Amino acid sequence: MSSVLGSATTSQNPTTAGAYRPISSHLAIAPPVSVVIPAMNEAENLPYVFKTLPDWIHEVVLVDGNSTDNTVEVARDLWPDVKVVGQRGKGKGDALITGFEACTGDIIVMVDADGSADGNEIVSYVSALVSGADFAKGSRFANGGGTDDMTFIRKLGNRALCAVVNRKFGARYTDLCYGYNAFWRHCLDKIDLDCTGFEVETLMNIRVVKAGLKVQEIPSHEYLRIHGTSNLRAVRDGLRVLKVILKERSNRRALRRRTHPSPMLDTVRGEVS
Repeated sequence: MSSVLGSATTSQNPTTAGAYRPISSHLAIAPPVSVVIPAMNEAENLPYVFKTLPDWIHEVVLVDGNSTDNTVEVARDLWPDVKVVGQRGKGKGDALITGFEACTGDIIVMVDADGSADGNEIVSYVSALVSGADFAKGSRFANGGGTDDMTFIRKLGNRALCAVVNRKFGARYTDLCYGYNAFWRHCLDKIDLDCTGFEVETLMNIRVVKAGLKVQEIPSHEYLRIHGTSNLRAVRDGLRVLKVILKERSNRRALRRRTHPSPMLDTVRGEVS
């Protein structure tokens, strides 16, 4: 059996030698992969989500946002070894942070619980990571990607916000507000997530760039939510995303001023000393 994925790791991405998990008859992977699924009242959608998850992943971490249906029971029936973690607070960001803390794998994959993501794409994300990327970012607008779930207004807003991030932070993203991503665990030490809402995905995308991590976009297709209604509100959440962008830009300027004081400030300091 070839260890194509397992042998492509770098010194930044340590794995346990010999601990290969078969993906196919000619492909294996060494790094254990954790899949984090934040869910609240998604019992009807979980069968579709779990059906596409590859059986070679190391663990599934379901973060339950105090569901009032049988989300947890369904998850345990579908994946007996699922690790269920109760969410401490509220919001998608809080759920993801809770899930990340519970992961034991070297690679962490974020998957929504509404059936919009295809778990079969996980191999593409993992391949990018073991080939040298730190952060594999899903994109609905990269060549080969697509979406069945975005209105014209949401597409326009996402494009505008993406352009702002690219311009202000030197990124080259084609998509900004998408929740299907994967990364090496070590990234968490460098991006210090501290927001609780939907805008957490934008915050991650900005901070991996600020941290100088290597990002690779992965073409991904977003499907329609299968059951239920989304909590996403285009205007409200768009404004929250914009607020995060402006805050991160302000923090970057403040850090730059502390790291590279102006010549006038240096002169004044010289005169005082």
